[in-house]
Amino acid sequence: MRDSGLDTAAPAYRFCCRRIRSGVLNRKADNMENKLIHRMKVNEDLAVLDVNSGAVHLLDQAAYDILGIFNGNNDEETVAALKDLYEETELREILGELHELMEQGLLFSPEFDVPETFATEPVLKSLCLHVAHDCNLRCKYCFAGTGDFGGKRELMSAETGKKAIDFAIAGSRKRHNLEIDLFGGEPLVNFGVVKEIIQYARKREKEANKNIKLTLTTNGTLLNDEIIEFLNGNRVMVVLSLDGGKEMHDAMRPFPNQTGSYDAAVRGFKKIIQSRKGWNYYLRGTYTHFSTHFAEEVLKMTEVGREISMEPVVGTTEPYTLTEEDLPVLFAEYDKLAAEYLKRRRGKGEPFDFFHFNVALDNGPCVAKRLAGCGAGHEYYAITPSGDIYPCHQFVGREKYKMGTLDTGIVRPDLVKKFRNTHVMTKQKCKECWARFFCSGGCHANADLVNGDITIPYEYGCKIQKKRLECAIVLQALLMEDAKEGAEDMRPEIDNFKFQTGKTEEKVF
Repeated sequence: MRDSGLDTAAPAYRFCCRRIRSGVLNRKADNMENKLIHRMKVNEDLAVLDVNSGAVHLLDQAAYDILGIFNGNNDEETVAALKDLYEETELREILGELHELMEQGLLFSPEFDVPETFATEPVLKSLCLHVAHDCNLRCKYCFAGTGDFGGKRELMSAETGKKAIDFAIAGSRKRHNLEIDLFGGEPLVNFGVVKEIIQYARKREKEANKNIKLTLTTNGTLLNDEIIEFLNGNRVMVVLSLDGGKEMHDAMRPFPNQTGSYDAAVRGFKKIIQSRKGWNYYLRGTYTHFSTHFAEEVLKMTEVGREISMEPVVGTTEPYTLTEEDLPVLFAEYDKLAAEYLKRRRGKGEPFDFFHFNVALDNGPCVAKRLAGCGAGHEYYAITPSGDIYPCHQFVGREKYKMGTLDTGIVRPDLVKKFRNTHVMTKQKCKECWARFFCSGGCHANADLVNGDITIPYEYGCKIQKKRLECAIVLQALLMEDAKEGAEDMRPEIDNFKFQTGKTEEKVF
């Protein structure tokens, strides 16, 4: 058991990895009425999460079955329900262990009042600069409308980019750390301006005594030695868009003439990954209705790099949109990927990091971060090439969410207030969900796209997120148990600039 890294106003998130029993596995229906715990089965491993304390316990079959009935004070009912499957002495022994965990506050811990945690005035933490509303690819699922975000194709000027950097520094107030993302479209079609913006950010960083984390998202086809040297020399993280193997990538991410972009992209990706010794990047893919068997595509991506994220496409009526019928396939793929991830982390093959399997069970984010996630609309904004301000990069082009310009500043305090007040404790469905302290309430932009309302969660995304969390929690519990038993502790501490076990930006650059 380890103490948490949360502030004193937060719940006591702790980790208690304890195999209560060992036995043959066989899943029964979950106790759906109990909101204080959540049972999980990932492949052949069973666990329970105590929702409010954050404690995780690895289980055997008997303990798992008991927790499908036991609610903290119905021992006799539980024994009677399971007496035909287990010896009474075994059931009572396990119940005794469960009561011990309850006394320690690690099982059936009560709900608590979450205090107000945001600053009185919004503090800007992150800014996304749309340096290019244009792209040299024509990806079939692109939420940016193949680069123009539903408007005209245009490039950000150096003047606008510098003004955005000043806006970010001023908005960050006394906060030392600040994140700037260079985004598109494809940012490298505007490399001359990207270069000026980065140089200006590094200059202003010193003048304002800030620590600015720079990230650039690219399709890789324009990467060359000059660009790679510049990005490395200026400590720029890179997000590299890759949708799996050649066949899948080329099908979804073609050039305008419909030829595939895989070879050009991978050529650039391998060069930049090698140049920074395999650190400070991640490969980011998208799966769709046409690529539901994505686990194989992720493993193909490990041939290019080993820091990987694969995201579900979000759509409404488009042919590529994921369907309810796809969910069982997707869940099976996450299980398959989890098994391979664990096998490789235990030394049977080359290990890889999968972004959504990384979750901190002991020293996680503070309660404010758990509540509000990315901070879109009050801590995080996106800036268009013309200097318009939106809540985040995915809201760009949705005119009712335009919040101002770099010249006027924020002129929609009503929107700022709405985004600040939309989090897991104000969304009714989120308040009752076992995953609320891990998911941060989901993506506002997806909620608006699908439901027309940022306060109503995008339920399809919730289902996928909960499956990923189950995999992540069980995997990290197993790896921490391995560490306690003497194996190397390879559990990654993940944040935006720490994608491997303890590897930081400073160590690389």
